[in-house]
Amino acid sequence: MIKNSLSIQKGLYLIIDPASMELQLLLQKVEAALKGGVSAIQILNNFKPNTCKILIIDSVTILAHRFSVPVLMNQDLTEIERVNGIHFEEIPDNFESIRPTIPSDAIVGITCGNNFDKIEWAVRHNLDYISFGAVFPTNSIDSYSIVSLETVRKARIYTDMPIFLCGGITLDNIEQLGNVGFDGIAVISGIMSAESPQESACSYKTAIEKIKKIRKNEALA
Repeated sequence: MIKNSLSIQKGLYLIIDPASMELQLLLQKVEAALKGGVSAIQILNNFKPNTCKILIIDSVTILAHRFSVPVLMNQDLTEIERVNGIHFEEIPDNFESIRPTIPSDAIVGITCGNNFDKIEWAVRHNLDYISFGAVFPTNSIDSYSIVSLETVRKARIYTDMPIFLCGGITLDNIEQLGNVGFDGIAVISGIMSAESPQESACSYKTAIEKIKKIRKNEALA
């Protein structure tokens, strides 16, 4: 299995919930999203009782690697050798002791929210990316307060590591993020609940590229 030769790519980041549907349907939707242009996948650490966790992780990872797309686990280090990295929601209290258990070439990211201390911690510990969520109200991410876009702008000045935005981002409101220095967005239901995950992913990717093009033209003006 191709492993950590893959790195985090700017663009469209798909988050999947393995407990939300049966494996066959999950894989069908993931494959469609990959065809639509997804550049990274995160698996939430949420598995139904009596399901084979390893089977689900391996199935998603094998599929993603066919498209040279990395897979990260959310919060769960127990299967780190089966994927390409780990995404933390909070700074682990024991990070210094668990860091040696994380492969040196693994992708490591964290959700920062409005806490600038997290941003500083991520930079200090050489993480690969940071994310901010939720930027819009959403039922998928109800444990976070809405992120101030000014926090994201300050983070962009503070670091050049990839910045992802997530939470409530739709094709109708994504243009509101045009003046925020993000590198990619993370989507859950906007793709996985779409009638055509491939078309939805493609539309999100096109919207991201449009914003980046406008931003680049404004910088050159």
